[in-house]
Amino acid sequence: MTSLEPRMKHPVFVLPGAYDALLALSGATKGQGVPDTTLYMVELRASQINGCSFCCAMHAAEMRAAGESDERVATVAAWREAPWFSDAERAALALTEALTRLADRPDAVSDEIWDEVARHYDEQGRAALVLAIATINVWNRTNAATHQLAIAARPKAA
Repeated sequence: MTSLEPRMKHPVFVLPGAYDALLALSGATKGQGVPDTTLYMVELRASQINGCSFCCAMHAAEMRAAGESDERVATVAAWREAPWFSDAERAALALTEALTRLADRPDAVSDEIWDEVARHYDEQGRAALVLAIATINVWNRTNAATHQLAIAARPKAA
């Protein structure tokens, strides 16, 4: 059973400049041809795969705050079987799963997945998606390693 206490202070607060660098990388993906709600979905899906409770709570809350329905938030993990995701969102989610699970197949990102992403996003949008997925995976892995828990991500009551 996992302890309900972090193992250590988050690494981005231990190493000078790390927090600002990750925030800057994440910020660079905004406004680059991918809707914010799609980026939140991508972040939520990678976090679900990686078991990062902190990020799952945070990105689900971001989706809700952006006006996403409970149905869409609740079914991001089952996007293939849920009827309310666009083709562009499905392409972004497929890319998210491929990049998050690199070792699960010989061709980490198949031409089929990449071509579908390219059908919906220009080069700038594809770059934003790849960097957003890479960045959330960094956050997930540092949070999982150090047991950063969802409790810390809960929005404060008004």
